[in-house]
Amino acid sequence: MKKVVWSLLTAQEQEQCLARPVLRDDHELKHQVEKIINAVKTQGDAALKQLSQDFDKVQLDNITLAQSAFDSVQQLPIDARNAIDAAYQNIYTFHHAQLRSNLRIETLPGIVCEKVLRPIQKVGLYIPGGSAPLLSTVLMLGIPAQIAQCPVRVLCTPPNKNGGIDPHILYAAQKCGIKTIHPLGGAQAIAAMAFGTESVSKVDKLFGPGNAYVTKAKQMVAQDPNGASIDMPAGPSEVMVIADDAATPKFVAADLLSQAEHGPDSQVILVCLSAQFAEKVCSEIEQLLTILPRRDIAERSLTHSVIIIVEQLEEAVLISNRYAPEHLIIQTQDARALLPKIQCAGSVFLGPFAPESVGDYASGTNHVLPTYGYARNHSGLSLQDFMLQISVQELTKAGLQQLGPIVETLAQIEGLHAHALAVSVRLQEINNDR
Repeated sequence: MKKVVWSLLTAQEQEQCLARPVLRDDHELKHQVEKIINAVKTQGDAALKQLSQDFDKVQLDNITLAQSAFDSVQQLPIDARNAIDAAYQNIYTFHHAQLRSNLRIETLPGIVCEKVLRPIQKVGLYIPGGSAPLLSTVLMLGIPAQIAQCPVRVLCTPPNKNGGIDPHILYAAQKCGIKTIHPLGGAQAIAAMAFGTESVSKVDKLFGPGNAYVTKAKQMVAQDPNGASIDMPAGPSEVMVIADDAATPKFVAADLLSQAEHGPDSQVILVCLSAQFAEKVCSEIEQLLTILPRRDIAERSLTHSVIIIVEQLEEAVLISNRYAPEHLIIQTQDARALLPKIQCAGSVFLGPFAPESVGDYASGTNHVLPTYGYARNHSGLSLQDFMLQISVQELTKAGLQQLGPIVETLAQIEGLHAHALAVSVRLQEINNDR
């Protein structure tokens, strides 16, 4: 990894040091995704079958997975089921604690204002397939949708070479009460859930990460008035580690590699206090790389990653807030002391025994997080993302008599005379009844 001393960099060099890998956003990608979306919109299931054959090399007889497919979960080893059960329980506990009560307050005598919570009626959950079954993402999306009691929960995930779904994903989905699963991947799955087909229900909101095609499809359907909203902007995975010289170099190296192995466009950054510690971490990285099956991917990620050497931890915090990392790991002697100063981060991991991996799988927090600097203005996925807050107001005659003249004045200032009139006719009726 490249090493730099922050204080020796110019303002422009500091900006370049924290620059993220350029996301693919070329005209050809947009054109291909647009073609896929249009095909699904106009041809429905027929397009989904053809696109699955083209991209996944799978002939789908059915767009919807038969309930009998869930029988395969009985083949799972007991340790796999126990691990999923434990992760489910922790994630459920943390998200259930996020449940809010309805809000009701009387702002003035006779004027009651409320916030009532309702689940989003139809949600679409996208689970990436690729080289491994991401059962953890099933839990991260399925559990809050289950707690929120969203009536319609549709899950799409790429099929395996036989057109089926990995039993680990099915077991996790079963735990979350998800019954409708479609073996569909890529932009075509996003289009199917956003617009609906003969077999796939149209949803109101889409959740889940994916590759460049999935990300572009989510962006495009969200811009279509007939499409669906999405959870948050997405980009390559990233981690920043803040470490002092008391940190364990091997721990830091392992944390950096845990994100580097996600993909060649992932980015990892270490902010530390000395060149000596940086060298120790680099040495550990070289040793750990030799045992990683995804070494090639991690090495490509490390080419656009960096170690930043600073003089004080306060400076490290400033850099972190400027970068706004998806994952922030703090391995210092008093990690919690830095937490109040952290303003922008997707998820924070405090201390030497809180690797980012626990948040990815089973600590209880959600691993669907804002990347690419969006942690400056977006939060990680939570229960509230699956719910709507509806405002309610109820006024008595006395309440309107007190508030009405204020509203009339404000409406007239804005030149919206019908707004004022809607109040005036009621006040006149009240006065006539006296």
